[in-house]
Amino acid sequence: MVTPEGDSAVLDEPTRSGANQYDLGTFNEAVIIETIRLAGIISRTEISRKTGLTQQSVSRILRILLQQGLLVEEAQERAERLGKPRTPVRLRSKAAHAVGIHIDPELLTVAVVDLDGKIVRRETVDLAADLDGLRLVDLAAATVSGALSISQVDLGSVLGVGVAVPGPINADGTLLDLPLQPAWRGLEIRQRLQHKLNHPVLVEKDGTAAAIGERWIGRSARARDFAYLYLGTGVGSGLILNGSIYRGGTANAGEFGQLAALRMGEWDADGGPRMMAECNPTASLPVIAADFGYVETDATATDEAKRYKAVCKAAANGNEAARQAVTQVARVIGQGAVGLVDLLDIDLIVLGGPAYEKEIADTLLSEIDRAVNSFPIARGTRTVAVEESMLQADAAAVGAASTIFHDAFTPRVGGSSQARRLPK
Repeated sequence: MVTPEGDSAVLDEPTRSGANQYDLGTFNEAVIIETIRLAGIISRTEISRKTGLTQQSVSRILRILLQQGLLVEEAQERAERLGKPRTPVRLRSKAAHAVGIHIDPELLTVAVVDLDGKIVRRETVDLAADLDGLRLVDLAAATVSGALSISQVDLGSVLGVGVAVPGPINADGTLLDLPLQPAWRGLEIRQRLQHKLNHPVLVEKDGTAAAIGERWIGRSARARDFAYLYLGTGVGSGLILNGSIYRGGTANAGEFGQLAALRMGEWDADGGPRMMAECNPTASLPVIAADFGYVETDATATDEAKRYKAVCKAAANGNEAARQAVTQVARVIGQGAVGLVDLLDIDLIVLGGPAYEKEIADTLLSEIDRAVNSFPIARGTRTVAVEESMLQADAAAVGAASTIFHDAFTPRVGGSSQARRLPK
């Protein structure tokens, strides 16, 4: 059954059913594109079976998409039984590109990404602590222009620019109350970037962008519901529910820190949940490690990210104080994940982001796995898988670019796309 989809509503199944009416041609094109994307490479017969479209409809739409250059045909393969050889199709990676911008209080990352999710060009720029919002926009726009120029991609194939930012934001893409960078509050980043770049611009919270990227890159392996735990400037989450991204009423779904505090029973003087240091691991891990007796090798180090990485490396090398600190952080995050599992009844948690260091991956995965399979109310009815992100440190930048692909190619009935479709 097909239901209309708005900006964040969904159809019933990850592999979607089409309709054979001619006036839903654009919708059926999107259904077929998504079916091919999930499969990677697929025959016409399989497309017809998965979508419910007749083989005549499939052939007609594939002919259009091949003419547009969105698809390519692979070498013929013989069917299991005697008959006409099958010619499978796949998306042509260079047919479309998107730019992803990840804005962190200390670092700007820009990635030019092709339709397969491969990074064609990546640029990073350190951000000064006193950088104001208008200069941030100028810097981001200049970095995007430079990356596109160096990448030499066809500018006509660029569908738009996605931006991943720490929350909260509003539905218009304006930055709101950013605790770590108050100078950016009220910045209308979508509107200003769109004016400078002359491309459609979409803005998402970093955790939400990472979840979209994971779903796009992960294809069939990420076609089911999951929560993406994003470790960056704090811990956030992105939610894939009923096969599509869930943003909530104001685009701020996935706030994680208070959920962990509620699970841990931590309250402030006013009776509200007390934000826990462990939910900002980059800042808190060196402090927690020091409480356990860890001595920094460079006592004069002030760079937060370098201090964090040093503790992660020390934990991997057997330093007991560092190991205890990592375990404490992982257990608090695990308690927050229990809240997500109880609330959403999901069976997959994905971990990634710039603060997800390989040296502490085993501890994070094992502690969160233990929590989500030991403490939820309905733990006897499911096993929750806890897995590494396929995107890792580039999750937000690639995810931001993927928001453009998601917006352009997700099947909708009666909905409109904020990013333009491929030129006909």
